[in-house]
Amino acid sequence: MSRIGNRKLTIPENVNIEIENNTITVKGPKGEISSPISRDVVVKVEDNILTVDKANNSNVMQGTTNSLIKNMIEGVTVGFSKNLEIVGVGYRFQVKGNDLNVNAGYSHPVKLVVPEGLQVEQVSNTEISVKGIKKELVGEFAANVRKVRKPEPYKGKGIHYKGEHIRRKEGKKAAK
Repeated sequence: MSRIGNRKLTIPENVNIEIENNTITVKGPKGEISSPISRDVVVKVEDNILTVDKANNSNVMQGTTNSLIKNMIEGVTVGFSKNLEIVGVGYRFQVKGNDLNVNAGYSHPVKLVVPEGLQVEQVSNTEISVKGIKKELVGEFAANVRKVRKPEPYKGKGIHYKGEHIRRKEGKKAAK
């Protein structure tokens, strides 16, 4: 039985939710998000409390839909962010308008286009912050930036999330 699916979501005062034709639209101070709803669930809003019920005695999408709506509400009120840092000699980030240039030890800088709906702020030469209202977009773009140069376990060089623990390995021992 799904405990997440049975969770009741309280809707903040400054958030408006509309449900039409298997599509949910959440509007808030940071923006607006729309998403399709599965036919296996029924979404009800009563007295600023949102519930997700089963439509045909199968809880296939009940928990997933509940989590997606919770993330939509959180996105339009607070927003999501991921912080990335780059470690290595000469490695750096550069934000120019809608482009992110990453110098990560290759012979050329890697250019990434920031998707619409996301903001990339440069905290310093070695740190950036990816912000947006859609959790999936923020996570996917941060993962794509991290893929440019994944952290390696010997010296710890590469791009990693701020606060991420990189498991370190011991290098080769000199022959005696």
